[in-house]
Amino acid sequence: MKSLLIIEAKNSPEFLERLLRVCRHRGFTTTNINAETGNSQQTLHITITVVSERNISLLTKQIEKIIGVKQVATLRQEKNIKATA
Repeated sequence: MKSLLIIEAKNSPEFLERLLRVCRHRGFTTTNINAETGNSQQTLHITITVVSERNISLLTKQIEKIIGVKQVATLRQEKNIKATA
């Protein structure tokens, strides 16, 4: 399944590394990532697209535990359609 996550976190140099490591360790493949700082340069807004057959809640629960995370939201999930001929 393909999932889009919106993450708001405290801006720190190591945050993106931690986020990507959690995604990899939980068995999710990152297909797209976009990160922007807020007006005060203290907040980081991240949009990340991940793909996995695993339930997205396995990932979101772990992301919420990363130091500095303020909010995690899942916007959509798309099931991969397998066609056989």
